[in-house]
Amino acid sequence: MNIAILSRNPKLYSTKRLKEAGEEAGHNVEIINHMKCVLLIEKRNPMVWYNGRRLDYFDAIIPRIGASVTFYGAAVVRQFEMMKVFTAVESQALIRSRDKLRSLQILSRAGLGLPKTIFMDYSSDTEGVIEAVGGAPVVIKLLEGTQGLGVVLAENKKAAQSVIEAFNGVRARIIVQEFVKEAKGSDLRAFVVNGEVVGAMKRQAKAGEFRSNLHRGGTSSVYKLNRTEKTAAIAAAKKMGLGVAGVDMLPTKRGPLILEVNSSPGLEGIEGATKVDIAGKIISFVEKNAAKKRIQKDKVNA
Repeated sequence: MNIAILSRNPKLYSTKRLKEAGEEAGHNVEIINHMKCVLLIEKRNPMVWYNGRRLDYFDAIIPRIGASVTFYGAAVVRQFEMMKVFTAVESQALIRSRDKLRSLQILSRAGLGLPKTIFMDYSSDTEGVIEAVGGAPVVIKLLEGTQGLGVVLAENKKAAQSVIEAFNGVRARIIVQEFVKEAKGSDLRAFVVNGEVVGAMKRQAKAGEFRSNLHRGGTSSVYKLNRTEKTAAIAAAKKMGLGVAGVDMLPTKRGPLILEVNSSPGLEGIEGATKVDIAGKIISFVEKNAAKKRIQKDKVNA
């Protein structure tokens, strides 16, 4: 089987591990920089060109699309979909996951637990907004933020009002979210592949920091999800339409509260904490589904 990993950086841990796992399973794996792909669009003959050659021989792709290039990355994934190539992450699910507001609305409609969240169009009623999520402290997030960037903890009402007003002043769209004290600077990351939790870890923020992201100095340890947490993680990935997802949750007395569903979750932290071959699980998922798609394609062409 020919598999393409869409990644701008072949040196990243996740990219290297996926290539390694694919080759160990006997597949031909190439790393393709999606930002250098050229899309040919014509009637019934969509094509992707890369470095002067046609990419018409892949059975499957594994997108590793960075948040800053979601628009073009999703377009490349969509082009491969039009070429009847299986993708581990579908283009619409990728776009959906990168829209924090839309994601929360989808999860809310599905009845999944969420921290109280406010979104507004540059409202001047900052006091009302803060009270609506339970009062200070509150977490203020840029809609476009990632890996803990663009996330601020406002310890008191005055600080929260100042931060909201500052973001409003530069026309930056934000969400205001309740601060869940009982989490004590920790959260859970459940890794879901093909509707199954294949690994989970607990992430703990470093001293003096409330963001538990590993990129921001947090630490990780293996964690066994309870039934409610596992069910929530699987449901969140399904509702977002993601075959591969990292579901971030806060464990609380109210049950798990979902923070985010990540469509390009990193492998280094989860494999290091769990000692599970997550990359191999993703390759197995790709193998099964690419084979099914090939059979369907052959029937259509017969």
